[in-house]
Amino acid sequence: MTVRVRFAPSPTGMFHVGGARSALQNWIYAKQQGGVFVLRIEDTDAARNKPEWTEGILSALDWIGISRGSYEGPYFQSANAGEHRAAATRLYESGRAYYCDCTREDVQARTGSQYQGYDGYHRDLGLGPGPGHALRFRTPDEGLTVVVDLIRGEPTFENKLIEDFVIARGDGSPVFLLANVVDDMTMGITHVIRAEEHLPNTPKQQLLWDALGVKPPIWAHVPVVVNEKRQKLSKRRDKVALEAYRDEGYLAGAMRNYLMLLGWAPSGDREIVEWSVIEDEFRLEEVNPSPAFFDEKKLRAFNGEYIRALPVAEFVDACQPWLTGTGTIAPPPWQPEEFDADAFAAVAPLAQTRLAVLSEIVPNVDFLFLASPLIDEAAWTKTMKDGSADLLDAAIAAFETLEPWNAESLKSTLEAVGAERGLKLGKTQAPVRVAVTGRTVGLPLFESLEVLGRERTLTRMRAARLRLV
Repeated sequence: MTVRVRFAPSPTGMFHVGGARSALQNWIYAKQQGGVFVLRIEDTDAARNKPEWTEGILSALDWIGISRGSYEGPYFQSANAGEHRAAATRLYESGRAYYCDCTREDVQARTGSQYQGYDGYHRDLGLGPGPGHALRFRTPDEGLTVVVDLIRGEPTFENKLIEDFVIARGDGSPVFLLANVVDDMTMGITHVIRAEEHLPNTPKQQLLWDALGVKPPIWAHVPVVVNEKRQKLSKRRDKVALEAYRDEGYLAGAMRNYLMLLGWAPSGDREIVEWSVIEDEFRLEEVNPSPAFFDEKKLRAFNGEYIRALPVAEFVDACQPWLTGTGTIAPPPWQPEEFDADAFAAVAPLAQTRLAVLSEIVPNVDFLFLASPLIDEAAWTKTMKDGSADLLDAAIAAFETLEPWNAESLKSTLEAVGAERGLKLGKTQAPVRVAVTGRTVGLPLFESLEVLGRERTLTRMRAARLRLV
């Protein structure tokens, strides 16, 4: 038997990090088993679907390493609508489903509770198809439905506690439960690896598989992903869009590595590992069923480690979208003609050690490419105090004739200026840093001044000095 897994997102919004985790788990499992990964776009919610969301799914999968052409599909659920309706008809004709025209209010009036499920009122009334007649599955009155789950063992459900659920709406259109089952049957899916939130639907879907005469797949329900309050990640409340992390400057390798740790860990006392190690060691059976905490701070730390591990040339290339404003990245504050590739290459090794995400490159190097630095007014107020004017005057005079103009000479010269005033280097260099870069923190100052050059450095220091008049 060839293993066939599927990833079946809906094109109704940005690509959720939890979905990305499930996609990677499906991808690895298929590869380990010599099987096939199928991409199915569940696009039957016409009111919410947009073509750009579908493209977003494909683009996000490309980014995390599941590239177009390496999987089967994408298929579109809407294209299988005829099979969905045919399955509903077979279930009705075989007596496994029946029509019902009860409203929610009707059920509530009979049961006296808004919380009780459907009471089976139409089971034996012989209502036929017609406008407003929903088709309900006839759940067995007795017995158990056992779900074989690679992660959760064998969850068992009493059939008598499962209501006769709707499989086709009053307009004849099949609901998700039936469409999902029929699609998996049609595509020969052998293993369904998906989020824990779908587990309550699984006994219903397994009953549908049985009723349609096909052996159900092997299930694997991976743990739900939660925030720091242990609440399920929500698009309305949490930062969950994979595209947002990509555009902020997270590396695909770091994101892949981190997502795979949500519920699983490689061997030994390690977390940051090569992707080939994850592909080799990952086992669905070892996934922890408990909720997995998506820790953005930890992800940032991961990403910083991945950035620092890049060869410098690759780091320079990786920064280009933020330096040039390409794709979905906002343009930098300088004009294209102001950017100096050689100057950036000179400071790139310094910047690489300081970034957690690639977008942070812009505030770290903008002083190199702007005619004047972007002054952080809070930093100016905090730094430019009594004595700053005198210190700038002395530093300007010393820098005007300094030879050679390099980081070592700049540092020793400014140390001497500070020593004459009883100041340590940290206090001495603060006004110079704010004058030249506009900020109190950033790249190493003296290496930055070396790259910026004498003329531009002195121009900025003089401008700052005039502001202190």
